[in-house]
Amino acid sequence: MKIALYGHGRMGKAIEAVCGTRGHDVVLAVGRENSGTPPIGADVAIEFSVPDQAIANIDLCLQHGVPVVVGTTGWYDQLPRVEALVASSKGALLWASNFSLGVNLMFRLNRMLASLIDPYPAYGVHIDEVHHVHKLDAPSGTALTLARDIDLHAQRFHGWRKGEAGEASAHGAVPIISERKGEVLGKHSVSWTSEEDRLVLTHEAFGRTGFAAGAVIAAEWLLGRTGTYTMDDVLSNP
Repeated sequence: MKIALYGHGRMGKAIEAVCGTRGHDVVLAVGRENSGTPPIGADVAIEFSVPDQAIANIDLCLQHGVPVVVGTTGWYDQLPRVEALVASSKGALLWASNFSLGVNLMFRLNRMLASLIDPYPAYGVHIDEVHHVHKLDAPSGTALTLARDIDLHAQRFHGWRKGEAGEASAHGAVPIISERKGEVLGKHSVSWTSEEDRLVLTHEAFGRTGFAAGAVIAAEWLLGRTGTYTMDDVLSNP
């Protein structure tokens, strides 16, 4: 495949390296200095820029008929408009708050556990997420996905809120505690706590390669399709 890469920072460079190992060519790398360059000649685009640039890059790719995989977070309030544009242009878009295989397996486990534990109000929940100091959005898109799925699969929870260290909620909004320190690549935990015990789901990233590989696999999967998809579609229909 010929790939246009929007966002050429640390993640972008990791994706470029994975493309080489899987036999793909990066024909365009777009950063701030050449922002707005169209993906001419590319089979698919991978978008890992910054929240305030993501929508413009998505629009540009769809206008040029190039399928786009989006790993940038912080733009989901505009998802309905983007989905409408994908439909009207008969284009293709795949978005995910996290492309790591391990994180997406955690998403599934989180949904299952929320359903199982919902009838037991002695257990309260909170989410912890830690990232490097360069990450612009807080909470992370991954933490918001975890909270959303608890909301959808447990009747006693609705929405999310910023939490304080050590707290847990048995109903209402799911507390999310965000921390930015050093060069931490990403650690997410969902903790269910009662007076007697605690259940914890945790994913910790050791490097960027797992995220990059997932994004490239998603691009391979998206080629030739139309519509809006998530990483869950990739895992469900390999």
